[in-house]
Amino acid sequence: MNWKKVAKWSRLLVLVGLLLWITYESYMHQALGGGKAPSIHALCPYGALESLYTLFLTGSFIKKIYTGTVVILVLTVALAVLFRRSFCGLLCPFGALQEIFAKIGQKLFKKRLIIPQKVDRLARYLKYVVLVFTVGMAWYYGTLWMAPYDPYAAYSHLSAISGSLKEDPLAIIGFALLLITIIGSFLYDRFFCKYLCPAGAFYSIIGKLSPTKVVRNDSLCIHCKKCDKSCPVNIEIEKKEQITTVECINCNECVLACPSKGALEVQVAKKTVHPMVMFVLVVGLFFGTIVVAQLTGNFEILPLSVAQGEVLPVYEVKGYNTIEEAATLTGLSLDDVYQQLAIPQSVPKDTQFKNISALVPDYQFDVAKANAGGAAEGAASTGSAPTSAIDVSGIKGSMSIQQAMDSLNMNSADFYALFKIPETVPPDTLLKEISTVSPGYDFQQIKDSLK
Repeated sequence: MNWKKVAKWSRLLVLVGLLLWITYESYMHQALGGGKAPSIHALCPYGALESLYTLFLTGSFIKKIYTGTVVILVLTVALAVLFRRSFCGLLCPFGALQEIFAKIGQKLFKKRLIIPQKVDRLARYLKYVVLVFTVGMAWYYGTLWMAPYDPYAAYSHLSAISGSLKEDPLAIIGFALLLITIIGSFLYDRFFCKYLCPAGAFYSIIGKLSPTKVVRNDSLCIHCKKCDKSCPVNIEIEKKEQITTVECINCNECVLACPSKGALEVQVAKKTVHPMVMFVLVVGLFFGTIVVAQLTGNFEILPLSVAQGEVLPVYEVKGYNTIEEAATLTGLSLDDVYQQLAIPQSVPKDTQFKNISALVPDYQFDVAKANAGGAAEGAASTGSAPTSAIDVSGIKGSMSIQQAMDSLNMNSADFYALFKIPETVPPDTLLKEISTVSPGYDFQQIKDSLK
């Protein structure tokens, strides 16, 4: 059996399979909502990296990030330590998308374009700038800051472009970058991976610890340069004795393309490993760990289901819920849901909250939710706790209003009153960003007055 061919086709099948699965999940997320199908952010390890600061600070995740996302991050970091950027080369769906368009480009143009070496070397540093900037902004704001600009997220929203742009006009940047990535992939190998991918930059840094490398035996090398031509990230392999560059994505295409036995080998801690064995190790470790995490209840990629008999407060109803589902979740009648959330009776009960504005342009779900939550809880409240009895020192500007309420175990009416927050401010607003919704509001000044 030709194990090189088996390894090559196995890699392609896994990559394409993962891309098809991500495409399906993305469509289902748009069709059914985040409570029934995971978002692309929940399935991408970079989302967990963006959430780390908030997780350590508050013990909670950024919206759309769950335990499963963190498991994927930890797992891919482990893979990077052991086998360099194996996730990029063997498992990344967005990398697969680029390779598919690269194959089409090869058929159309018969050859691949190469960016001049000096420009290429400088351009590859861009992804590190993107890494530092996007993680820094995500940690500062406590949100998935990169989401509107992320071409991978844009790909997952192709079935709902108009809705995405209406929800956040900045998403046009993500769609533009997706188009640039696709066009770039027609002409250049792994265009986004080489120059802009922050996850790739992160794994490049981690991969410097790895004992895995490709070794070239010059005495057996016939200098055919098939290794150079096969490399999707354009490493000049034929000129090197060892491939230890952080740009290597451990796809092993160079080793599989080499016609001279023993001229190119993958080595882990100086021991030769066949590319097929490497593939099985990486893929087996990745999926095996996820299965174990699922079986032990440590792999959540969806919001926790409401327990039998439990009801949610109005402010926890999500945009992907329908009006009818909200009635079930909150224990309210349909009429009460319509009334408390100020929904016009003309809106059908099977409408998702996030889509009401398409029928009623002036409707703002977050505002209605905040108002309903404040009114309901204010009526139920027996009175605010004395300010002097509340320790607000742990409340940070990077927290959302909801996270801060949860940390103080306060209802929304009392919390909004304590921090003098206007009722129109949605509970998922970061405390430090309230001033953008309500000019003149100074969170730090109010917090200091409560100490």
